[in-house]
Amino acid sequence: MRRHNVRTLLRHLHLAGALSRSSLTTSMGLNRSTIADLVGEVETLGLVRQRSPEYRDRSAAGRPSVAVTPTDHAYVLAVDIRVSGLVVARIGLGGIALATACEPSPPEHDPRDTVDAIARLARAVVRDAPEDSALVGVGVSVPGIVARDRGIVRLAPNLEWHDLPLARLLADALGTPSLPVLGNEADHGALAELLRGAGRRVSDLVYLSGEVGVGAGLIAGGRPVAGMSGFAGEIGHLPFGDGTRSCHCGAVGCWETEIGAAAIADAVGCPQDRLAELGSHLQRLESAPAELASVGRQLGRGLAGLVNLLNPQLIVLGGYLGPLYRWVEPDVRAEMAARSLRLPDMTPRIAMPALADRSVLIGASEVAFRALLDDPAGCLAAAPRTADVFAPRPAVT
Repeated sequence: MRRHNVRTLLRHLHLAGALSRSSLTTSMGLNRSTIADLVGEVETLGLVRQRSPEYRDRSAAGRPSVAVTPTDHAYVLAVDIRVSGLVVARIGLGGIALATACEPSPPEHDPRDTVDAIARLARAVVRDAPEDSALVGVGVSVPGIVARDRGIVRLAPNLEWHDLPLARLLADALGTPSLPVLGNEADHGALAELLRGAGRRVSDLVYLSGEVGVGAGLIAGGRPVAGMSGFAGEIGHLPFGDGTRSCHCGAVGCWETEIGAAAIADAVGCPQDRLAELGSHLQRLESAPAELASVGRQLGRGLAGLVNLLNPQLIVLGGYLGPLYRWVEPDVRAEMAARSLRLPDMTPRIAMPALADRSVLIGASEVAFRALLDDPAGCLAAAPRTADVFAPRPAVT
């Protein structure tokens, strides 16, 4: 029971960032002395610090409570592999980004060059970390189909990766004893928005990710939907599109051929070799080209299908889909109204990511923190220290 209470307390602090002992007493339903003991145990692990309450006027009701704040002693590395570039962040308890570094993707998305670049960025973000701080996990987001249990990227069409043992390659490059946790970027975006963003008060949501292709992260009943093999959410390849258009995945008529970056770029005059800038291009438009209306209708038809199938409370439009929606909202709404079941509780709210372009990165950090949140003492005991993992390597002569 005590281990359960320690885990619960740490999860509360991780999601809230900082809480008073009084609020922990209320939220966990335990007495003050028990909370004080639990906080003391977690403080001994170096994961939180307690701060005495500041002076408060004596006329104020009640006694001021001790504040409990997560430290940066334990951290994870979050990696966001995009078609256009790489982002690596050192993230502490509470979801705080302690340092971030990025660079463009290597030419042709060469796997070895990509891994080397990630290792280089990782060393940059831990440069100022205390030597005795603990690396408790690495989470990696990939725009493709991932076999999580084996650490393999089964298929990432826009990177041209097939059955790539990415987790092992990264573990070797970083020098970590355990494998990084891989996941689909849309799944990570959905998780982040559920825990820390637009979906904090909902239990059923769809996060649509638009970068070059289109994917979805699904949350049902407050839990991620992964499917039998972890491949759920590949909605860009549902047959919602024109049956004559070929998709890079090898199929015909995929939704991605209608609302993917390449199709939208043609409609708005964005060069095909600058798809990574499509979101910015859409934001700079002064008016919507007539061709966008067709894209909006296709987006609305697909969303109507998702509403009828999943009945989400919230649809979050990530990547370039957010700026696109600004121009095509009437077309999207009209198609959804015409094609969705006409029931009062079947109309979801549509929102932009509250975490902006950090949703996927924050989601990767959340999966990396699971080991610590499940077993704080055991995870810390096994975790490598920064000085051991990222010590300068001797020059090769």
